[in-house]
Amino acid sequence: MNAVIENMKTRRSVRAFDPERMPERSLIEAVAEAGTYAPTGRGAQSPLIVAVTSKAVRDRLSELNAAVMGTKADPFYGAPVVLVVLADRTRPTYLYDGSLVMGNMMNAAHALGLGSCWIHRAKEVFDSEEGKAMLRSWGIEGDYEGIGHCVLGYALEGAVKPAAPRKEGYVRFVE
Repeated sequence: MNAVIENMKTRRSVRAFDPERMPERSLIEAVAEAGTYAPTGRGAQSPLIVAVTSKAVRDRLSELNAAVMGTKADPFYGAPVVLVVLADRTRPTYLYDGSLVMGNMMNAAHALGLGSCWIHRAKEVFDSEEGKAMLRSWGIEGDYEGIGHCVLGYALEGAVKPAAPRKEGYVRFVE
């Protein structure tokens, strides 16, 4: 089977990371770069990726995300890296563009031996006053919406489960 397709079929969301094992910067850069090659409407490249490796910033993002859910648990499952995907709301395809960036990065992470998971609530986090202030402090101006948090790291042993069987009728042909 084609290696790319096999990678997509074996990638799983990881929900238990080793918080002490930080991936090498070159791996984080490679995952982020893969995100930059996602298709975007009219080739506009509307998304931005913010690579967060600072523990303090990562922990604050986790707290803000947890607050949206009404919990204090770490929604990032201990992952030491957060790749925040934002997209320019003025582009009609911004949500799709950012979603494709997330997918590319999760597939790239798996190909490089890293675990990943899409964590929602980026929209709410970056629509908040504190989230908007974070964006400004990172030099991000404009009408950006948080699309997702792609958390990265090394999966704890036993954290990756095999894929569930695909549902009947998932693909339908009209011939």
